[in-house]
Amino acid sequence: MKFTSRFNFNSNKIYNKLSVSDLSLVKERQELIKFKAGDKLFYEEGIPTGMFQLISGKVKKYKTIFNDQQQIFYIYTKDDLFGYHALLSNERYQDSCEALEDVVVNFISRDNFIDIIKSIPTLKDALLFNMAHEFGVLANIIGVLSQKSQNVRLALFLVVLQKRFSAINPDFMGVDLTREDLANIVGTSRESLSRSINFLKKEKLISVNKRLITVTNVKGIEKFIGLKNS
Repeated sequence: MKFTSRFNFNSNKIYNKLSVSDLSLVKERQELIKFKAGDKLFYEEGIPTGMFQLISGKVKKYKTIFNDQQQIFYIYTKDDLFGYHALLSNERYQDSCEALEDVVVNFISRDNFIDIIKSIPTLKDALLFNMAHEFGVLANIIGVLSQKSQNVRLALFLVVLQKRFSAINPDFMGVDLTREDLANIVGTSRESLSRSINFLKKEKLISVNKRLITVTNVKGIEKFIGLKNS
């Protein structure tokens, strides 16, 4: 399922481009911080505080739209870097990040971040390159939200999320999110989401165990979303 790469920020691979000595310098500036489920790591229009690297848990990236509804654009998982966009552009945060469960992060403060990118040009280049890549990913997500039917949107995002989650835990297979968060990813209401879940279940494409949804028929999903040869 190569098409899933079109929806992956790859921010967990940024540090891979650093030398051992550069990575050591980065680690010297990191501070371990814990957040509880529901805590906001940062919020829209907030002043940027630093860069985060997720060590454990999951964090959602979202934008608040009409009537305080959330549109979730991404779920960060282990080793992902985030929060650096606003630092590089010297702007306020354009979105919010909230812990979906208890999380642990490596945090680099704003001042330390500025010092590091001055000392390690490779890191700045890697971050800028990834920002450009993420723009393409967001364009793909917006395209799906605007052009695909709700059932196809759900099927596609389930495949993308299942692959991302299983990458950090090969023994786990499925998407374990609240129905509200999943609806905010798909761009629909919880009631409408339930109808789409039931549709995919009747088509024998997924299995459902409480809030855990697992894609069980990969070939069927590929055919259904029209990306079999992607």
